[in-house]
Amino acid sequence: MSGEGIGEEGLGCGRRGEMIEEIQGYLTTMKEILDQMKSLLEGLPQEALDWRPIEGEGELATNSLAVMAAHLAGSGTYLIKEVIGRQPVQRDREAEFATRGVNASTLKARLDAAAKIIEQVLSPLTAGQMEEDRKYRDRTATVRWIILHVIEHTALHLGHMQLTRQLWLARNRK
Repeated sequence: MSGEGIGEEGLGCGRRGEMIEEIQGYLTTMKEILDQMKSLLEGLPQEALDWRPIEGEGELATNSLAVMAAHLAGSGTYLIKEVIGRQPVQRDREAEFATRGVNASTLKARLDAAAKIIEQVLSPLTAGQMEEDRKYRDRTATVRWIILHVIEHTALHLGHMQLTRQLWLARNRK
């Protein structure tokens, strides 16, 4: 979709309410990453979803596939809906990291729900709104920076999920 209809000041989604091309690209990227995550959850027993390659606490401990899926659904929803969209969410970050016993379909539904929220909040943004500032943690960041941070954070954990699944499969290969 082209940026036609966007005024000189960079405001507006287009004459026909079209999504700006930049947002369309971000949403496509997020969908691809989340779809890959969902595919990593498929065909695994509950034990695999809850398995951590390195148990314990501290910087060497790792997270399970279930924890990473729950965390990404929670963090994406929080950053996009609450920080960018300024709509409060009830996030329990600690509970994300304690996720256990949640089946693949429920985890995939959480990722789908996060994707839907991300699309709902980002779709109507205008080019001008991409430069607006939002308070994020102890600093101020632009809407664009926060979106890119969400993509980067999600892609990073996709890699962790890929490795965790590979380690599980290698460990359990008979």
